[in-house]
Amino acid sequence: MSISIPERLSELRAAMAKFDVDACLIPSADPHLSEYLPARWQAREIFSGFTGSVATLIVTQDFAGLWVDSRYWSQAEIELAGSGIQMMKIQSAAATAHIDWLAQHLQAGQTLAVDGNVLGLASARSLQTALEAKQIKINTQLDLLNEVWHDRPALPDAAIYEHLAPFAVVSRADKLATIRAQMQAKGANWHFVSTVDDIAWIFNLRGADVNYNPVFVSHALIGLDSATLFTPLNKVSQQIADNLAQDGVVCQPYENAASALRNLNASSTLLIDPRRITYGFQQAIPKHVKVVEALNPSVYNKSRKHPAEAQFVREAMEQDGAALCEFFAWFEQTLGKQRITEITIDEQICAARARQPHFVSPSFGTIAGFNGNGAMPHYRATANSHAVIEGNGLLLIDSGGQYLNGTTDITRVVPVGTVSAEQKRDFTLVLKGMIALSRMQFPYGTYSTVLDTVARAPMWAEGINYGHGTGHGVGYFLNVHEGPQSISGAIPNSDMVMEIGMITSNEPGIYRPGKWGVRIENLLLCVPAQTTEFGDYLKFESLTLCPIDTRCIDLDLMQQEEIDWLNAYHQEVLQLLSPRVQGDALNWLKQRTLAISK
Repeated sequence: MSISIPERLSELRAAMAKFDVDACLIPSADPHLSEYLPARWQAREIFSGFTGSVATLIVTQDFAGLWVDSRYWSQAEIELAGSGIQMMKIQSAAATAHIDWLAQHLQAGQTLAVDGNVLGLASARSLQTALEAKQIKINTQLDLLNEVWHDRPALPDAAIYEHLAPFAVVSRADKLATIRAQMQAKGANWHFVSTVDDIAWIFNLRGADVNYNPVFVSHALIGLDSATLFTPLNKVSQQIADNLAQDGVVCQPYENAASALRNLNASSTLLIDPRRITYGFQQAIPKHVKVVEALNPSVYNKSRKHPAEAQFVREAMEQDGAALCEFFAWFEQTLGKQRITEITIDEQICAARARQPHFVSPSFGTIAGFNGNGAMPHYRATANSHAVIEGNGLLLIDSGGQYLNGTTDITRVVPVGTVSAEQKRDFTLVLKGMIALSRMQFPYGTYSTVLDTVARAPMWAEGINYGHGTGHGVGYFLNVHEGPQSISGAIPNSDMVMEIGMITSNEPGIYRPGKWGVRIENLLLCVPAQTTEFGDYLKFESLTLCPIDTRCIDLDLMQQEEIDWLNAYHQEVLQLLSPRVQGDALNWLKQRTLAISK
């Protein structure tokens, strides 16, 4: 029997009273600080009903609030209705408004409970700074959810598998050797890693513990001549265990990670990343161990794709583009003849990708939003709530695939029936921003955040903006979102410099709540541009291969150099995809890549 959100909150409040807790904080997090969570750690969704990927829930005896950024305001308003939870609007996922709220509303002597095993160290420090100054206690030892989440799922148990050559370009031994050299350069002889995409990359292993991301729950402790992988042992075959052993890697049970930290001796110097480790694990480190805090070396290493990896990604983009040609040809032929819903689009686009070589899974849940639904950047159609594609308007489709040879992420907007002048204007402004970033050349050493304004400028000139970042890093058959680079309004730090080999999305947008949304997205590879007397310059290579629908363009708003760029892009798309498609898909490709002119 399903339990309602008000009933869950009532049980939680009873547990809070039992343990003398005045407020409970439930972040969107697991012990690995993952973006997408295994079912066992989807507590924020279970206790709020909000299905978006990022939010923070706070519950007191007389209040419950969910802090969400602008990407989710429309979604949260719908999903929180009747729950008794108030939506608290923030501008970005990095905002700390919930901490400010706690500092203002809790009194001296009161207690906040938050599970230290899923609380990021950086977040814990912010909480401590804000609350301890007001003599508000923080209990990180108590997991209240275990008291009231009676049907809580167990640890995921999908088998781990190896990412093999030729697609695994760099060996596990070579990756470990590089990381050990970077540890030594920082004076460390041990390195603890909790982030699951880092671990998958380091050990050339993949899994299926998280939807859409080929990762597995695990921690790793790397020494100068040994390494331990902590993961449920039923997930590791004897063959993989033997292969790991050949590279000096042993497997231990998942729950042994904290005790391994506690047993480090006094001569240990441990490297940790304060933004990628939980407070609980940091507390397990003995006081006699010297700690060095720095970015996990693997974050930086995996962001710079090896030239051979980049070549495999280009091949994956051709496969993905061919699948999209098949899908869009089907869509245009079927529209108006059969009933098509947002759900149908998800099914058809996934089926088209599944017919391609090396396909594993979607890289995230397909976002197919017609008209007003497209105005919610992270909208997801469900069996109970979705639109039929009929009448007039814009259809936004954001989708991607996980292939053994790369990860894709693409957004296209296509017309349905008649498109209004206002819709064409929005589409063209977004396209102008996307082209501007695609054409950008910049000096080596440029922070990724600096590039954000390039894509926004055409919209800013018209008094328009969007509430999400312009671009995120993308993994190599790994998470569709990775760092350290972020083309956004984030405060830059030294980790966010653009480097050769980084793959980053380019996805500006305009959203009219209740009306329509426009987002156009390609993935870009950072490559050398030129060297002048002023230094080395970088530029972007467009990796994504799929036509941009010219029927939605207001040519009067386009400059000639923008038209030239689009025509050249479409010529490349036609050239590279033609050998991979035939029949209706080829005819569609030829039609949608025809040159345009004023």
